[in-house]
Formats: sequence, structure tokens, C-alpha cells
Amino acid sequence: MTNETLETLKNRRSCRAYLPKQITEEELDAVLEAGTYAPTAKGLQSPRIVVIQDEATRAKLSAMNAAVMGSTGDPMYGAPTYLLVIADAHRPTAQQDGSLVMGNLMNAAASLGLGSCWINRAREMFDTQEGKDLLAAWGIQGDWEGVGFCILGYPAAQPKPATPRKADYIVRV
Repeated sequence: MTNETLETLKNRRSCRAYLPKQITEEELDAVLEAGTYAPTAKGLQSPRIVVIQDEATRAKLSAMNAAVMGSTGDPMYGAPTYLLVIADAHRPTAQQDGSLVMGNLMNAAASLGLGSCWINRAREMFDTQEGKDLLAAWGIQGDWEGVGFCILGYPAAQPKPATPRKADYIVRV
């Protein structure tokens, strides 16, 4: 059995090279809407999505992320849009809820022909005072955990095909 959704899920790949062109508002809104429909524990919708398209802010976040790795490169691969997913630190399912949002964002991006990639280290970045100060400057109050960055843009190259799935990926009991 196949359908458009299953094909998108099977063919989505992480994109690590982007064209220097911003995505459209319509594309952004569609991806964001998909993120808001991710399932969350008890339906509380506790994660938040922060849209970052400003060049200076993207540069700052890229440098902060690289510093967590002890690097000076661009861990965001030149993507023109960052979607930071944060989750309520007081929810025991903060990381799980935020991870579901991330999955919806990436799959929606793929369905629109956009490239995306999950960038880690958001938790470490927003555990710092500098990260907490950024959230406050953006008007985000409360205690939040970084889940990840979903970077978006137009792919600069075609992704490689999926590697074959492992024979033992599914265990039936």
C-alpha cells in the first residue's frame, strides 16, 4: 500500500546544503501549521516554535551552537530559516512532545519540496544564561528546554537516496 504521505515519509532526507534564498511566507506558514498539529501528552500543546530568519540572529545562534561542539564552523549549513523548538521544562514529556513537533516540521517541509535538518544542541544552548537571556529578549517567559532546531530552505543539491532498511528494524512478537 502506498500513498502520498507514506512516500514523503520514506523519501525525506536531511539537507545539509541550502540555496541563499529565503522560503516564502506561504511555505513557512504551512510548515509551522503542521508543527502545531503534532501530538502532545494530554493534548497540552506545551512546546513552542520560535521562527528565526534575521541574519544577525541566525549568525549568533550558529556561533552558540558551534561553541557547544568546540567548533567555529556553521552547524546550520547556511539555512535561511531556523525553527527553534522549545518545550515547557516542567512537563515530564517536554523532550518527547518537542520531538514530535520536530518530526512534523521536517515531514511537512519535505512534502513542500523544502530541505530540512534537525540540528541538536538546543538543550545545551538554552540551559546557559546567554540562551535564557535570548528567550527573555524574545518575550518568552518561564522555564524552557531546548529540543532542537529544524533548519529550512531550498536544497542546493538533490539528497542521496535512503539506505536500505535493516532486516532487524522491526521485531514482531
